[in-house]
Amino acid sequence: MEIGDKYAPGQIEGKWYDYWLKNRFFHSEPDDREAYTVVIPPPNVTGMLHMGHMLNNTIQDVLVRRARMQGKNACWVPGTDHASIATEAKVVAKLKAEGIEKSSLTREKFLEYAWEWKEKHGGIILRQLRKLGASCDWERTSFTMDEPRSRSVLKVFVDLYNKGKIYRGVRMVNWDPAAQTALSDEEVIYKESNGKLYYLRYRIEGEEGSVIVATTRPETILGDTALCVNPNDPRYASLEGKRVIVPLVGRVIPVIRDEYVDIEFGTGALKVTPAHDVNDYMLGEKYNLEAIDIFNDDGTVNGKVGLYVGMDRFEVRRQIEKDLDAAGLLEKVEAYTNKVGCSERTGVPIEPKLSMQWFLKMDELAAPAIRAVMEDVIEFVPAKYKNTYRYWMENIKDWCISRQLWWGHRIPAYYLPGGGYVVAETPGEALELARRKSGNDALELADLRQDEDVLDTWFSSWLWPISVFDGINRPDNPEINYYYPTVDLVTAPDIIFFWVARMIMAGYEYRGEKPFGHVYFTGIVRDKLGRKMSKQLGNSPDPLDLIARYGADGVRMAMLLCSSAGNDLMFDEALCEQGRNFGNKIWNAYRLVHTWAVDDRLPQSENNRLAVEWFEAVLDRAIAETDGDFAAYRISEALMKFYKLFWDDFSGWYLEMVKPAYGEPIDRVTLDATRGLFEKLLKLLHPFMPFITEEIWQDIAPRKDGESIMISPMPVGNGVRGEMLARFDLVREAITGVRNVRKQRNIPNREALVLKVVEDVNYPREYEPVLMKMANLSAVETVREKDPLAAAFLVKTTEYFVPMEGKIDVASELKKMNDELAYLEGFLASVMKKLGNERFVQSAPQKVVENERAKKADAEAKIKAIRERIGSLK
Repeated sequence: MEIGDKYAPGQIEGKWYDYWLKNRFFHSEPDDREAYTVVIPPPNVTGMLHMGHMLNNTIQDVLVRRARMQGKNACWVPGTDHASIATEAKVVAKLKAEGIEKSSLTREKFLEYAWEWKEKHGGIILRQLRKLGASCDWERTSFTMDEPRSRSVLKVFVDLYNKGKIYRGVRMVNWDPAAQTALSDEEVIYKESNGKLYYLRYRIEGEEGSVIVATTRPETILGDTALCVNPNDPRYASLEGKRVIVPLVGRVIPVIRDEYVDIEFGTGALKVTPAHDVNDYMLGEKYNLEAIDIFNDDGTVNGKVGLYVGMDRFEVRRQIEKDLDAAGLLEKVEAYTNKVGCSERTGVPIEPKLSMQWFLKMDELAAPAIRAVMEDVIEFVPAKYKNTYRYWMENIKDWCISRQLWWGHRIPAYYLPGGGYVVAETPGEALELARRKSGNDALELADLRQDEDVLDTWFSSWLWPISVFDGINRPDNPEINYYYPTVDLVTAPDIIFFWVARMIMAGYEYRGEKPFGHVYFTGIVRDKLGRKMSKQLGNSPDPLDLIARYGADGVRMAMLLCSSAGNDLMFDEALCEQGRNFGNKIWNAYRLVHTWAVDDRLPQSENNRLAVEWFEAVLDRAIAETDGDFAAYRISEALMKFYKLFWDDFSGWYLEMVKPAYGEPIDRVTLDATRGLFEKLLKLLHPFMPFITEEIWQDIAPRKDGESIMISPMPVGNGVRGEMLARFDLVREAITGVRNVRKQRNIPNREALVLKVVEDVNYPREYEPVLMKMANLSAVETVREKDPLAAAFLVKTTEYFVPMEGKIDVASELKKMNDELAYLEGFLASVMKKLGNERFVQSAPQKVVENERAKKADAEAKIKAIRERIGSLK
């Protein structure tokens, strides 16, 4: 291979990804290996790659590639979600731009347009993931509305209905006036809003007085059917049995008394609008109040009251303030900040609305799912999300699963001509049930009317770990039995209720076990100011542009270097540059080794033997530590260890130790060992940086077509040799000490020096060849007496001296040593103060106290040595 001056990601990434695809390295089939299964959180079919996707999928790819190299049968299933609300909105907007209104189309014609849009745009995000290096099994790509997944959804709906867990009824729901559909509680996001608090006068019927009521939504007075006060509030004792008149509307409504009313809020009097507030609805049911729905589905006022007909709800709010004031019915208006529920999809404020919907009972489904997480059958990483999960699950409400849309899984309920309905997986089964139910064998399919609504998108994705292996339709097929339960799920905490909790419930309901073993929650990608990256703020870079500029490996590193589980990532493009620079470091290290000439007759030097032995030990320690990091899902920490291992230990120390002198060859044993160590490093780095590691691995030794680093075995450690590594660290400190002397005294690196060592048990004599080469020493001499005209330094208790005869300025040297002595004496005094504090010694952890004592001994040894040197120079 021609080794260029710089690593050029753009020239090799496409080549290797095509190579991986051609050889089907990503594909998995059941066999006798241990399965490692991950299902992708299916991005919306409308989606484009953003920074959150980059983080999430990079983490998944690291886990999958590592498992594959550990000999496991890794299967990463990709796919997309049909995203009912978002997709329908996209298609409606596209048609509107072409002059076509949805209302002018039949359902079938609209769905033709929707499928056409999906086929054209629906796979974009999955194609973009390939640029990142994602090693998904693309042959298994699933879509929540493809045929197997659709059959699964209908089968589950019918099953839950037959079990009595799905029911239909009029309930208060969250209504999205923009999408014109109901939403579940989890699809409502509460945003702080700067609004107003309006104080309205409700005149008492037959009297001169009035009751002042505070509200943030004056437009809803059109639907008021009662006024409520707390029975313990003495201010309103005289209202018992009386009625008041709704401002502007003129409707006479009763005054009811209930402890639900907060005496401290506003005026302590509450207007009750049962059709447009959840709590008001409950009061309405309790006191048998009329519920007057005043809004159309699009948020405009209907004609039930005869006021403000056709006006938008917020337009009415502005107008009604003026009309109330003009009528003398507005006491005052105050600025008021409150939380407003908004649609997670369209962003508009939701409207509580009474509506006929389909619901799924959740209490029985939730029980085993709570136990699984709280007992760590399913492990949350980080564990802090367990309490959040438990609180929500223990207070779970029935799930509104119907949506007033056309794009999605149509609810398989069929209404009979004479009333009633049947639920069935297919129209044919529905007809058979309808004939039995009605007793009319002459019924035809055309006589039945299928429910117009579709199911909530999450009703399909909660089955995802099962349905991607067709485990609903074929519950005992070989694939579901082999791949399920999956091992790891990587997702964002903001869908812990939307998706994670529901998948766990579905897993226990339909497989009798957990759907996954671990859930790794990623953080949010934020900019340097701490703001969440978004298109709206314009603070999010284009991920594909980053890949084009820095390479996929560089961007992957950037996403992972500062991203621990559950913690937000403060993204800075400088991290991409750091990632690219690391790629160049790896490339340049290989260029260096690649240029070494070898002499097969040359014996291995003792220095080289020691260097190889040392780095093998360093590698073993790193493998052991990072195995622990991966077991605890400390992926960022593992990458940082590998980063330092390559940059500092391998490039900064090992290669310098074994590098032959300019123009000289290297021995065969050391070169082969170096290539072997380099190959192990590439394998350890491959899950993080798949492209550059493949490029170099293919060249570092002869390879056949069809071989790849991604299917080569991951290195395993041979145990940690702690004592050996500690001894070598003493050598490195001594080398650094000599280099510091050179720097302080302006001695060129090419000038060989003599190093004298005062005999000490801590002196690592066995590594003297390394010390001589790396510090460029002509000799190392063991002495008993100190040389007053030498530059000295201390490593632990070992004293080292570099003779400075003819090179030392005594006055300058004395000043330096006196300055250092003053610093050390001050430091020692602060340590002694701590150790002299009896409370500190008795209450501080033993390790902390021992650390302070070690500091004391170290400072005392250095002070003694400096004083002796000062004395010898005077």
